[in-house]
Amino acid sequence: MKAGASRESALMQTALVIETPEGVVFSYELATPVTRAFAWVVDALILGMGSYVISKVASVFQVVDRDLGAAIGTVAFFVLSIGYAIGCEWRWRGQTIGKRLFRLRVIDSHGLRLRLSQIVLRNLMRVFDSLPLLYLVGATACLFSRKLQRLGDLVANTVVARERQWEEPDVEQIAPAKYNSLLAWPHLAARLRAVASPEAVAMAVRAVRHRDAYDPVARIELFQELADYFRSLVSFPAPALEGISDEEYVRSVLRVVYRSGR
Repeated sequence: MKAGASRESALMQTALVIETPEGVVFSYELATPVTRAFAWVVDALILGMGSYVISKVASVFQVVDRDLGAAIGTVAFFVLSIGYAIGCEWRWRGQTIGKRLFRLRVIDSHGLRLRLSQIVLRNLMRVFDSLPLLYLVGATACLFSRKLQRLGDLVANTVVARERQWEEPDVEQIAPAKYNSLLAWPHLAARLRAVASPEAVAMAVRAVRHRDAYDPVARIELFQELADYFRSLVSFPAPALEGISDEEYVRSVLRVVYRSGR
């Protein structure tokens, strides 16, 4: 989704403010270096346990061939240390186990959808952020960055924010409908609930709530953009989409996400 400008520099020290071209504004509380450090400790403990298992497996191969065992251990540790964060952040849309525990999430710094290339890039940069030890370079970069970004975040154009507590809206009030055709395919509806971004859902809720206040052209563009995003996540059969406008589709999506009945 297209995103716009930020606010005052003072506010940017603790929050990231994003404004869409349609005038919808979102604010994300940025994670502090201390909170990120706590999440990192949890992840480091998990990696430590994984490294212990790898060392035991490698020692078995060393009985047969010392060099083979060392090579297997080195490669496995590298895959674990980099692959753990990449895999988790891709599977959980910007979260590792440590980040989930402390309710942190990696997001695109312009409010766009987080891409796999960004996740890979920011995690490969850990090699530099961790120098000379205990992420001293990364922590220093956070302290001097307006958006509290380490080097990996700066290169990948990401930030780490506190996960927002989304208040469940009164769907019957903002998206009334006698029948929701998307719910005719429950497996696809469940998939949509699982992969829809909380930020995009919150934007859809706000768009529906304030739809009458938007300029007619901006309203059409906003709901088209939201509908295109949700359609890109899950492809429903043509009968489910027949005769449904972009705005009606977004309203149906909200009823699916919040598990409203037909």
